[in-house]
Amino acid sequence: MRHRLYYSLPDIDSVRRTFDDLLLNRIEQKHIRFLSERRPLPHDLPEAGFLLKTDFIHGAMLGMMIGAALGLLFGALLINVYAMWSGTVLLTTVMGMLFGAWASSMAGSAVPNSKLRMFYPELASGRVLMIADVPARRVGEIEEMLQKRHPEMRFGGEDTHMPVFP
Repeated sequence: MRHRLYYSLPDIDSVRRTFDDLLLNRIEQKHIRFLSERRPLPHDLPEAGFLLKTDFIHGAMLGMMIGAALGLLFGALLINVYAMWSGTVLLTTVMGMLFGAWASSMAGSAVPNSKLRMFYPELASGRVLMIADVPARRVGEIEEMLQKRHPEMRFGGEDTHMPVFP
């Protein structure tokens, strides 16, 4: 299990030093991402991808739930009104879920990530957001190391609901 840590960094030099310290503490590069709004990041720093920048996942999950509910209602209506086959409910529920996921994920891909909303003012002022996925047993150790070696950083929070294989 991993915990996602958020830190706000003031400049690219601080980003590089922090990135190096995390690598030296055996946090793999694939578990560290940076997000900057005003300035482009150098090519050697891992930038946050599409799924971290947008609400694609949140939109798809919400669309699946709403689509499944509407499909269930529509299937029940078809059975009661037109006396259709009872498997219709299952079929309309699955179709509603798939259509809802597709439609909502497309809408969510055009919207910035709502989980990162509190960081947008800092990003607009030129700071850089670091997102690091750290093993749960090492969170205290990594937080202590970062606080000691990088007092210029601002801790932005921790998300404990991370899947084992992101």
